[in-house]
Amino acid sequence: MKFGLMYVNAGPFAFPEMLTHLAQTAERVGVESMWTVEHVVIPVGYASTYPYDPSGKIPAPDQVPIPDPLLALSYLAAVTKTLRLATGILILPQRHPLYVAKEVATLDVLSHGRVILGIGVGWLAEEFEALGIPFAERGARTAEMVRAMRSLWKDEAEPFHGKFYRWEKLESHPKPVQKPGVPIVVGGHTELAARRAARYGDGFFPGVADEAKLTSLLAIMRDECRKLGRDPATIEVTSGRATPDLDGVKRLRDLGVSRFMVPPPAFDPDGITQGLERLGDLIAKL
Repeated sequence: MKFGLMYVNAGPFAFPEMLTHLAQTAERVGVESMWTVEHVVIPVGYASTYPYDPSGKIPAPDQVPIPDPLLALSYLAAVTKTLRLATGILILPQRHPLYVAKEVATLDVLSHGRVILGIGVGWLAEEFEALGIPFAERGARTAEMVRAMRSLWKDEAEPFHGKFYRWEKLESHPKPVQKPGVPIVVGGHTELAARRAARYGDGFFPGVADEAKLTSLLAIMRDECRKLGRDPATIEVTSGRATPDLDGVKRLRDLGVSRFMVPPPAFDPDGITQGLERLGDLIAKL
């Protein structure tokens, strides 16, 4: 079982000293990866329902700092040596595939092949409205963008003709260190997300803590794989809960989870050190 830290670019971790301490301590105790979140803006008074908290709202003030996820990972690449650098998640349909392909490939080169691209379709309709991107198109745009980026990461230039994005042969360099490209992890808590993971994901990150719901989503993903003639074992599953324990980790491993996700254990240097060292002790027992 691998362990990842999630939401590492929000709040106090928006600032270099705390982010460096979190990353270097995590690396020292055996954490495998760090995952950044994304919201380019938080619309004031939004009515959309945040699906990952019972309140229906992001569990933080609207003014919480959320730096750009790829820029934060670029910083982490410079202050670490072995940590995988992941977006968890990048709201893919809010961006353009030409830019995402270039930025992610660049980060993969600068980090010597440590990048994981976690993607999602988004939930905050008012954010899409501010960007001028149709919220109803986000699922279709995401699927097309994945195809487009993988096309751009190939060694040979080729045209791309989709519904939303079209171009003739283009050169996009550098290419990712990882071949055939940076692994793409599909995030989401719905049946649609599970099916998307089967259709085009290298991994699946279901945003649920309840084991029954997780089991259901994994069954849907595996069923979709069978319909497509794909081996479900080729999709790496990432999940977890706030406070890991040995029995809980083993139960998720038995369900097919390969990476256990936890949030930062504290928001001060001493608390981070102590909490991550306890996590390191757990990692050593597995």
